[in-house]
Amino acid sequence: MKEINFKSIEEEDLPVVLDIYNHYILTTTVTFRLDPIPMETLRSFIFLNHSRYKTYLIYYLSEIAGFCFLTQYKNLEAYDRTSEIGIYLKPDFTHRGLGTQAVKYLEKVAVVNGIKMLIASISGENTASIKLFRKLEYEECGHFKRVGEKWGRIIDVVYFQRSLKNDI
Repeated sequence: MKEINFKSIEEEDLPVVLDIYNHYILTTTVTFRLDPIPMETLRSFIFLNHSRYKTYLIYYLSEIAGFCFLTQYKNLEAYDRTSEIGIYLKPDFTHRGLGTQAVKYLEKVAVVNGIKMLIASISGENTASIKLFRKLEYEECGHFKRVGEKWGRIIDVVYFQRSLKNDI
């Protein structure tokens, strides 16, 4: 799709990324965080100028529609072949195919950066993301029942994974 573009985030982009993420904290169970996060917390999983882990603004028709990222799965060298994938779209930009395009884009970036496995950790109430990763043929590899609680609701976590073509 020509109307979708991806731009590596820079320092000046962090406030918009923070606003999008904090929107999800305050209005959904997509993330289990209970309170808006400060910039320092965002920096702990959204890396700038990292050699492997990348974050991109998603543009739709020249407007910022959201952001997507590859981040460290675990802070242990043995997991360096694996990355966690995430996508957050502004509410007005959902159901337009942007999630599919973002996942495909991040898969290409991951292969170039030597990442061999992608993992998505999804709130059990995030039916749109669960549907997306199933559609893209990610394998459901874990379902933790009743592990999170937000706003008095007990929520599952569902894990999906994909082995990339460079996997050995």
